[in-house]
Amino acid sequence: MYAGLVLGVRDYFKKTGHKEAVIGLSGGIDSSLVACIAADALGMKHVHGVSMPSRFSSGHSRDDAQKLAENLGLNFRSIPIRGIVSEYEHTLGPHFDGAERNVTEENVQARTRGNLLMALSNKFNWLVLSTGNKTEIALGYCTLYGDMSGGLAVISDLSKNDVYALANWVNNVAGKDRIPANCIKKPPSAELAPEQVDPFDYDIVSPLVDRIIENCESPAVLIKDGVDPDLVNDIYHRITINEYKRRQAPPGLRVSSKAFGLGRRIPIVNHFMGRRS
Repeated sequence: MYAGLVLGVRDYFKKTGHKEAVIGLSGGIDSSLVACIAADALGMKHVHGVSMPSRFSSGHSRDDAQKLAENLGLNFRSIPIRGIVSEYEHTLGPHFDGAERNVTEENVQARTRGNLLMALSNKFNWLVLSTGNKTEIALGYCTLYGDMSGGLAVISDLSKNDVYALANWVNNVAGKDRIPANCIKKPPSAELAPEQVDPFDYDIVSPLVDRIIENCESPAVLIKDGVDPDLVNDIYHRITINEYKRRQAPPGLRVSSKAFGLGRRIPIVNHFMGRRS
């Protein structure tokens, strides 16, 4: 699988005429794996890693991003976004009419990062590699025009569990931590709010998403197998309502039996929720 992803990135760059890639490095496992694949596909000096810490970014995430770049030999820079986001919120404040903070302010951070990466791409003709995995994209746990921005979605057909397995495989084959151990071990978090962690238990959710997407299993089948009905219906609902996001995602590299895009043609406004009994 890893060799296929490396080949896919290399082939895509060759055929589009791009020479260099740029990746937002959060210090998390997804961006770390994408950076590793890109370095092996293009050569480390042709990959640019950008850390864009906000006021919610932990010290270990900033350190992990820099350590990853050092391990892989990437070009690395840090562009703090705290001031940009503050100005953004100051500008929008009068127009929000005193409404309470919610996911809007979180997404401003993600979209600021996407905007900065696209500016670097535009200036230097670097191709932005987005870092979302299949599980998150299926559930809509991603931000349009933010972390979904890019020219190629390298791991969009890898489940979250696949990402963990492949990251560990990379280190085992290398006999050292190409991907820092902390990137793999720490709880996944978008770090867009205080003490935030991802709202899913991926050990449970990731296989269920695979069964729904790749095997076309209905809620009734999963529930009959003993899966909690509320969890099944929540996952199925999230997958259904987020088709509009996936339609606007960059093209991805297919490594499974059914990838998003041409491999799974679903109407955007589909309201069929599957058999419940």
